[in-house]
Amino acid sequence: MNRLYVIGIGPGDHENMTLKADRALRQCDLICGYHVYVDLIKDLYPGKEFLTTGMTKEADRCRMAIDAARGGKTTCMVCSGDSSIYGMAALIYELRGETDDPAIEVIPGLTAACSGGALLGAPLTHDFAVISLSDRLTEWSLIESRLTHAAQADLSMVLYNPASKSRPDHLKNACDILLRVLPEDRICGVARNIAREGEQAQLMTLGQLRTAHIDMFCTVFIGNSMTTVINGKMVTPRGYRNV
Repeated sequence: MNRLYVIGIGPGDHENMTLKADRALRQCDLICGYHVYVDLIKDLYPGKEFLTTGMTKEADRCRMAIDAARGGKTTCMVCSGDSSIYGMAALIYELRGETDDPAIEVIPGLTAACSGGALLGAPLTHDFAVISLSDRLTEWSLIESRLTHAAQADLSMVLYNPASKSRPDHLKNACDILLRVLPEDRICGVARNIAREGEQAQLMTLGQLRTAHIDMFCTVFIGNSMTTVINGKMVTPRGYRNV
């Protein structure tokens, strides 16, 4: 049976990849993905065939992966972080359509909410929302609504795609939206280059976050009303000590 794996490779270092993902990558014939993500793992899997595309070519590389699998090559489509959370799993299913060829297996990975949260401390111990600030596929008005409602619900938040060269003011605008509901001293954190060279973790207030230097390698965390700092770490208690 023709087979296509959709794999979350985590933040990109081998130690944070699951054993199941590693096993599938070792057994496959071809590895497909965004060239930046493939470059993170290429040296770990010598002798494989690689197919890559650039940014904004998601549909193209998914079609390439499906065609390769249908051609008889056991294929892995790799995604940074998790394969479903802002990954390619849904698009692979959409493009394959109502057929069983190739067979698809989705293998999860460690998303930045988990790996970045661990770097900062324990910011997501209670309910939280994950929101992307990229408006390439989602209207900004909908992003604004989601930010507002998450703030009103007192959810901790993780902001993906907070800024880029084409979106330099998105995080500032998001902070302005949140500040309509949340106080300026709300505890926030930024994780940068998670599990890669130049890894950094920084705590700040929501007011400070508004003017912070943030780029596409950052994941941003917004605490809820209970979030505190313990010995330099961002911690959101769930309330176990009160039970």
